[in-house]
Amino acid sequence: MSIRTIIAGRSGRMSKALADAISREKEFVLLGSFGSGDDPLPLIAKAEALIDFTTPKTSVELAALAAQARIVHVIGTTGFSDDDEAKVRAAARHAVIVKSGNMSLGVNLLAALVKQAAKALPGFDLRIFEMHHRNKVDAPSGTALMLGKASERGDVEYASLRAGSIVGEHQAILAGPGERVILSHSAEDRSIFAAGALAAAKWGQGRKPGLYAMADVLGLS
Repeated sequence: MSIRTIIAGRSGRMSKALADAISREKEFVLLGSFGSGDDPLPLIAKAEALIDFTTPKTSVELAALAAQARIVHVIGTTGFSDDDEAKVRAAARHAVIVKSGNMSLGVNLLAALVKQAAKALPGFDLRIFEMHHRNKVDAPSGTALMLGKASERGDVEYASLRAGSIVGEHQAILAGPGERVILSHSAEDRSIFAAGALAAAKWGQGRKPGLYAMADVLGLS
């Protein structure tokens, strides 16, 4: 049986990548999408999964609606305030919410490796460098912050570059006396984020309500 899925957002490259990915997956069916100003309730009432790459304000509102409908809410939005995070956690008491600063399976594996390396090399400096397209607003990126959080350190420094049409480049550099360890990930196409979001939506079916991460989806928690 196909997972009835809806997309938050009618336009944009991410919405198109999601629609294309769903069309190729036999386990999913796209019920539709909605944009700013639309009433999402008619679609949410029929859906089993909501995939959301929008804005913090919209994602918080949709989390509350997903909680009411008891559907899986996959959130790829970044830039949440502490208050936003608290509202998403509250919604997760009644809905399965999978939230990540990056939906790429490879990036989430990278985060697990950063955690392991930071623990093994406590005396090394940790620096995170990221590059994205010139129109990306937040810096450091949500992924860079996710990698820093994964390290469980308080002394991480970040560097950001915005140029051209770069989809996403991230490096975690651990520098010690006489040596460096560099862990990196390159995103070549936005389809990787769509594939990760669908993996999260599938994983969330039948789970108990709660706030989950892609590490849970990958079995890395």
